[in-house]
Amino acid sequence: MRVTQCVYPNFAFILAKFPEAISLNNGKALTKTECYHYIHCIFSNGVICLLIKAIEAHHDPRQLAFCSNFHKVIIKRRAEAKNNMVDFEEILAKALRQDKLTKEEIVRLLKTREKDRVNSLFRTAGELRARYFADKVFIYGFLYISTYCRNNCRFCFYRSENENSLRYRKTEEEVIEAAVGLAGPGIHLVDLTMGEDPYYFCGNEGFEMLARLVERVKETVELPVMVSPGVVPERVLERLAAAGADWYACYQETHNLSLFKKLRPGQNYEARLHTKRLAHKFGLLTEEGVLAGVGESPEDMAESIIVMDSLKADQVRAMNFVPRKGTPMERDITDDPLREMVCIAVMRLTLPDRLIPASLDVAGLSGLEKRLAAGANVVTSLVPPDRGLAGVAQSYLDIDENKRSIASVLSVLANCGLRAASKNDYTTWMSRRQKAISEAGC
Repeated sequence: MRVTQCVYPNFAFILAKFPEAISLNNGKALTKTECYHYIHCIFSNGVICLLIKAIEAHHDPRQLAFCSNFHKVIIKRRAEAKNNMVDFEEILAKALRQDKLTKEEIVRLLKTREKDRVNSLFRTAGELRARYFADKVFIYGFLYISTYCRNNCRFCFYRSENENSLRYRKTEEEVIEAAVGLAGPGIHLVDLTMGEDPYYFCGNEGFEMLARLVERVKETVELPVMVSPGVVPERVLERLAAAGADWYACYQETHNLSLFKKLRPGQNYEARLHTKRLAHKFGLLTEEGVLAGVGESPEDMAESIIVMDSLKADQVRAMNFVPRKGTPMERDITDDPLREMVCIAVMRLTLPDRLIPASLDVAGLSGLEKRLAAGANVVTSLVPPDRGLAGVAQSYLDIDENKRSIASVLSVLANCGLRAASKNDYTTWMSRRQKAISEAGC
């Protein structure tokens, strides 16, 4: 057995137990660790040949049969893996041709975790981004104007029952001052986000205050404005559009109805979805979004991407779930750091002409490069320091350190071979998109 022992120190011991491994599962089969060692030994064709020769020298037909059969299985699995790789590359080629991917193909891509395939997926996403947007990236400022909310979403730090969350409601003047400080060179849009704050959700008077705030921000900073107020009545969407809002963002987080009910107890799935259809009616561009790592399956995520396409969402977002203190999901484990990046890449392959954000709200500035590498073409959640403003998924991450700043983002873009688009680039894209939505009758 000297020839096999030189391959792995414990090989003689493992080899001696092969007969037990093939003897009717009598409880003495190889342990998981022993099987692990064995697989690593035989995964080389050269090693398996040495092993067969060693067994032949000991004239044990049971060992020889076991080893030879296992070798055949390994060869078969290698052939299957090669075929799978061919299929995977064919899906990427199909995406590059911009042929519509099936749900099964989207699921296949979403399951990608092998390093080489992930790199191929990201490379394809980058090619498609460059086809539509060259090396240009859009950058959004973010103002969380009120952290009060009447809802009790299980995942959200600002859920109504969470006594640990930071609560504030910025005055109109505070919002204007922060918007002016934020809207410097390189910023393409100001995002006004809030929970479904009862202060505003108190009838026509409250919504009118929100509309006037949008008007003042738009007039003052002379930039496009996104509003993220939650689910609002149709008349309010019309009023916000008239006030100068350009975008309406409202995230479903999942398009699996049972999971939606779990994440957003007491909320109406169809009503939330319908507001995004109504927003297009009034000329507002829409952003739809999902959370990754909240109990969804790859099939659920694929369905979300398909629904986003059916909604004609103009910007589509995927963000990893971040457990927050004081929520029912604070102990939920999110152990797949690649999940968000793979989702971004698959969105780029299926919706190549849409805006896809890389949010600073999950992993901060340090996570931006990975999200851009996956195919994102928008950087969101730049928050000015010293204004008492919070983030959503991460309330304080990188804010006081001024890392959620235009200078910090531009530095990362340069490292990625990308650059900030001009204001004209952004408004031109918006105009074309609004025209396409109008002509499609959405």
